[in-house]
Amino acid sequence: MKKLLFVYNPHSGKGMIANYLAEIIDIFTKDGYDVTAHPTQRRDDCYMTVRERASEYDLVVCSGGDGTMNETLKGIMDGGHHVPVGSIPAGTMNDFASSLGIPKYMPDAAKNIVNGTPRFVDVGAFNTKYFTYVAAFGAFTKVSYSTDQQMKNILGPVAYMIDAVKEAMANFDLSQHYNVTIECQNEVVTDEFLFGMVANSLSVGGIKDLAGDNVSMNDGLFEGIFIRNPRDTIELNKTLNALIRKDFNSPYFYYFRAPSFKFIANGDVPWTVDGEYGGDEKEISICVLHDALKMVVGKNVPGLKNDEKRKSNG
Repeated sequence: MKKLLFVYNPHSGKGMIANYLAEIIDIFTKDGYDVTAHPTQRRDDCYMTVRERASEYDLVVCSGGDGTMNETLKGIMDGGHHVPVGSIPAGTMNDFASSLGIPKYMPDAAKNIVNGTPRFVDVGAFNTKYFTYVAAFGAFTKVSYSTDQQMKNILGPVAYMIDAVKEAMANFDLSQHYNVTIECQNEVVTDEFLFGMVANSLSVGGIKDLAGDNVSMNDGLFEGIFIRNPRDTIELNKTLNALIRKDFNSPYFYYFRAPSFKFIANGDVPWTVDGEYGGDEKEISICVLHDALKMVVGKNVPGLKNDEKRKSNG
């Protein structure tokens, strides 16, 4: 009998996993899996469980938000495992799962796993850490990991917006920015930045196509968007309008598609990685680990290049 490790966060989202747990396990069992279910007990429990036990199983499935998916990724990578991974979204945003076309309805996500196909996706190396879809610094990045879990459960994505508005009203100051040198694609730029992110996703913060059009999660490239610090509120409004239009050729942005990035700052810069606090750093190296994670997905995933097309392109 095939063996499946099911690690889930019972508190993620509104704790809705409790309503579907029996049905999900039944779907896996009917497909011939001997299921081991592990509800996480504390922070990093998912990471430790996957790192230590994934090699015992034919398939690892995680359920939670982007943070749970990140812990699963780290467990797979640090444990040196090559086991395929399935995801059942249960968090507030679920940007990574959304980009892979994974259904939001939990039983459908479970069926997507048993009927799906393992496909390789790129992941990011953030110094010695890993991330699935985004690493960012600057304005509003702390909102995702500082928003109260109970507030997320009650209000969903609206909770992030409320906290972002609070931060803007209480702390936003055009003098608060980061002096950063970015090395990318044999190009070096030094500027004052309000915000920056390196992403590998069709959705960031619940916003579709924020990283640009034609994003692929297995092309060996990440998208980097860096917003120059506005000189005044008029320029700030122009910057926001250009961002809404995704006009990355405007003078308010630097935009790169590249396999690696290096950042050197004048002082410590707080980062968020997959929606969690990533630490205060002066120097960061980010690189793409091409086809590093095997995810079980359905057919015709918008965020993945077709395998035959990839082969024909070499």
